[in-house]
Amino acid sequence: MKIKIIIVFIVLFSNQILISQNATEKIIFKNQIINFGKEDPNQDTDVIRLQGGRVVLKKITVPKFPKGTDVSIKLSLQSNGDRWDKSGSCFVVSDPDQISIIDVSKGEKEFPKMSCISEKHGGVLATEDYKPVVELLRFMTPFGVGFYSNEEGKHRKPVYIPKWENQVVWKEDVSHLESVVTGTFYIGVWIDTWVKEGYIIDLSLSYSNRPRKSTQVIPLINTISYVKGQGLPYFFAEKPLDYTFELKKNLKKAKLHYITTGHGGHSGGDEFTKIKNSVYVNNKLVLDTIPWRDDCASFRRFNPTSGVWLRKDSTAYMDRNTKTYQVKEIEERLASSDLSRSNWCPGSKVEPFVVDLGDLKPGKQTLKITIPATKAEKDKSNHWLVSAYITYED
Repeated sequence: MKIKIIIVFIVLFSNQILISQNATEKIIFKNQIINFGKEDPNQDTDVIRLQGGRVVLKKITVPKFPKGTDVSIKLSLQSNGDRWDKSGSCFVVSDPDQISIIDVSKGEKEFPKMSCISEKHGGVLATEDYKPVVELLRFMTPFGVGFYSNEEGKHRKPVYIPKWENQVVWKEDVSHLESVVTGTFYIGVWIDTWVKEGYIIDLSLSYSNRPRKSTQVIPLINTISYVKGQGLPYFFAEKPLDYTFELKKNLKKAKLHYITTGHGGHSGGDEFTKIKNSVYVNNKLVLDTIPWRDDCASFRRFNPTSGVWLRKDSTAYMDRNTKTYQVKEIEERLASSDLSRSNWCPGSKVEPFVVDLGDLKPGKQTLKITIPATKAEKDKSNHWLVSAYITYED
């Protein structure tokens, strides 16, 4: 009996070693600068810069995994001088042979009219010959991590933070997107920075080679302004987003992946306002939620340049002389990065909402997204960054 157990253990251990040996890590970017206007003389010649350097892409090839695989993404970021919190997106151009943001940015092609919400908002909706990019990871840069993580910021640091972090690292399981991150594809990162210093990133994809059932991906919409011709997406304040698309075959175990964040500074902006997102598929309400994060103070160690105010408060404390609890008025630090926001925090990644749609039959389908957003004004750039795609079993 002992011999059988030992043999089984050896077989399992050997298989684990084999899987480990066949695992693949693909380094996409290393010490890559994302900024506006100033080119990096040491930049990899394979890197494509769009939007003055606010978008970087690279064409890569990863072998197919016939039996499927787990896939994870790792993105590390530090400020290279930008002290503000900025929206960010890691994405994939899944079909380079179709019209893409690369072609449009270079002036070689235009967004199809059917992809446009308006003249200022092109490339939002998928068409026969154009697919919006698929987001692997939505993130928000923290205030100044790395570049400003030094002694100059010591008076901003609360007592519960042992030190300012030198970088922020996000990891995400994207195994459901295996079909768009194997083979040949473009992978890129966009950060909404407008300064020449910008940020420095590392990006890699890891493939376990552990067999698992594969899923296919259908891009639907993406409102992020990756390139010229994609204006700030403020249109949710005007009307719902209505989109009709057609399926050519039956989809088994379909799931809707919905990523949303609200933006627009100042106290009345959608960044700081709770607003419901209602999503309908084929006229059925499938998601009705207020996307909100109230744990932003937990990211304080990544935000050395966040604005800090003093707020009067009262606290209970143990008096050393009387050995009893007393209450006194104090002034407490409150950082901008601590404030609750519309589904994001400075330094956080953004988790998709995933909705089971069941099986979808061939033919026309409808997607409707209602966000009663605040109207954009000169001092309030209210907008919602929303992307959605469907996965289904192959």
